[in-house]
Amino acid sequence: MSFQPGDAGPQLNSRTIQTVGPLSGIRLADHFVSCTKLGRYLTFQGNGRFLISDDFHSSKVRIPKDAQAVAAIFSRDEVVGRAAIMPLAQRASKLDDSRRESFEELFELIERQTLSPRVREGAAQILQSGFRESRIRELEAVLGEDLNPARKRYREFLCTVRLMIENKVASGTFIDDFVDFTASVAGRLDFGIYSFCLDRIFATPMIPLQVKKLVIIEVLKFPPMIRRELLSNATASSAVDQATKAFIRHAVSLHLDKEQAVEIELLDAVKCRRISPQDIEASLKRATTKASFSGQAGRA
Repeated sequence: MSFQPGDAGPQLNSRTIQTVGPLSGIRLADHFVSCTKLGRYLTFQGNGRFLISDDFHSSKVRIPKDAQAVAAIFSRDEVVGRAAIMPLAQRASKLDDSRRESFEELFELIERQTLSPRVREGAAQILQSGFRESRIRELEAVLGEDLNPARKRYREFLCTVRLMIENKVASGTFIDDFVDFTASVAGRLDFGIYSFCLDRIFATPMIPLQVKKLVIIEVLKFPPMIRRELLSNATASSAVDQATKAFIRHAVSLHLDKEQAVEIELLDAVKCRRISPQDIEASLKRATTKASFSGQAGRA
């Protein structure tokens, strides 16, 4: 199961459509860079909601140009990266040739440095077309065609979640549909929407603990970056009961190695604001420096 790129999204729910107001303190672009340094999917400041593709054309969300560029280059969610270049291209298409030069340089940078092959391909096509509006619309249409089946499957699975809450579906059937849903949308659904779905499962009291345990066991099989985000979301959430959190921590200690378990604990601490991303960066720098000095001493 992988949300591309790397192993390591119409607005569908209340959390997705919430307004993201004016940003304070650190710039959003810098915040995105901080997420990248921690090996994370991109989030908004303050509420910690994951960035989704809808955010780049929503009137309820304001994403500055530099943050759009950072998202296009560094997003671990390929769907988000592909969506991020669209408003930049649309803005450039409305400028005359003399004023478009900076956007040409920006798209060349995105093409060279993006993590996503699909973003690289899209940036190259936009550049080659001279920011032609018809080409931008074609790329937007392709993105929509890729997203729509996955979002349809997401809505279908939400129906299964409702049936589980109403005790109208067996736990085995629920897990089978969860596994099929995950395989069907991997790499094709915004990670933020998928994450919201998992959050809903873990936080809903009417879903039996045994079912949540089975979901957790499946999540443990996911690639490290995805697993780290999903499990730390649950352990950091005040809406998730202590029994579920305790099982997650027990399962992590039992099935993952110490380094992977510590990564989940650290991300939980970041989400609960017990430590900051800057604290982790500083700690990593100190560890790297210490290792460097140790290596030099060994060679001496």
